[in-house]
Amino acid sequence: MTVKPIPFNRASLVGNEFKYISQALEAGHISGDGRFTLQCHRFLERELVIGKALLTTSCTHALEMAALLLNIQSGDEVIVPSFTFVSTINAFVLRGARPVFCDIRADTFNLDEQKLERLVTNRTKAIIAMHYAGVGCEMDAILDVAKRRGIAVVEDNAHGLFGKFRGQYLGTFGCLATQSFHETKNFTCGEGGALLINDLRYLERAEIIREKGTNRNRFFRNQVDKYTWVDLGSSYLPSDVLAAFLFAQFEHRKQIQSSRRRIWNYYRDQLREWAGKNGAKLPFVPEHCEQAWHMFYILMPSLQARQGLIAHLKAREILSVFHYLPLHLSEMGKRQGGREGDCPVTESVSDCVIRLPFYNDLSEGDQDRIVSAVREFVCA
Repeated sequence: MTVKPIPFNRASLVGNEFKYISQALEAGHISGDGRFTLQCHRFLERELVIGKALLTTSCTHALEMAALLLNIQSGDEVIVPSFTFVSTINAFVLRGARPVFCDIRADTFNLDEQKLERLVTNRTKAIIAMHYAGVGCEMDAILDVAKRRGIAVVEDNAHGLFGKFRGQYLGTFGCLATQSFHETKNFTCGEGGALLINDLRYLERAEIIREKGTNRNRFFRNQVDKYTWVDLGSSYLPSDVLAAFLFAQFEHRKQIQSSRRRIWNYYRDQLREWAGKNGAKLPFVPEHCEQAWHMFYILMPSLQARQGLIAHLKAREILSVFHYLPLHLSEMGKRQGGREGDCPVTESVSDCVIRLPFYNDLSEGDQDRIVSAVREFVCA
């Protein structure tokens, strides 16, 4: 009997995706900043209570906009966790910055705020706080260092939409924050992102950068009689077709988050005893954090055990994956000065973490099958 494979991720429809795409096509405006793009902007601004949201073609491009807005230049330094996706720092390196890699906490895998101060120099221009798995970094401590030293804070909130730290939404702490709507995220349009602007001093220039460096938005608001090239910029606007898909997902925010909460809690409850017996650790969420239900991972006791569990699940047609490799030990990271031992927690976690299948419509039957397969595995 053939066993149906269980993917690691799968995008799902939740409501009016096709209807809204058809409406965008019928309206004859499928380029950037159409009806659905503006509805997505208003949704994020209302729900997060922020000054301005701008959809972008990806979280990577939102980060590139942040680097431009902060006037990152050659010789500047940007502090970033080594345990993150390459876009978190690449956007700033593209502007000439030198990455300063910070180790992570052993509990949440977020940037270790206790190691932050010693990394700050008179060249430090920004601190990038990436909220791993949608669990908030220790933002009060990070912001304290940043304020005392006059450094900008940018939140990479790719994992964390609607997560909270001490009752405040992630993405609303730094002067700027970025979101991802890649197909692996809770809310998706395949490829997409957003720049959240919490310090409105950046708004006018952000609109210019997003419109290829032109003052086109001022023209549309009848503030100038023609638009022209006034600054650096690029084409960061997503199609309104993508925004239509995304807005349909936003409409079902509660349904999506409820489904993901159920899946996350079931993994935790069903694997807690197994983890204790096998020296594995399940995700940790501090009491003062409300997570975004983005992923479920297991920290295995060794690289051998991690690889063994991945192979064990693959043999049962279940796809699980490891996660980030240490940026400071990558080929590019080493060229930037990274050395083995610089970030020991990152190096250990990277060897041992495994992510289980996690998507909005993961069925209870498939999740039971995943849990049963994990329980069969015994660490040597």
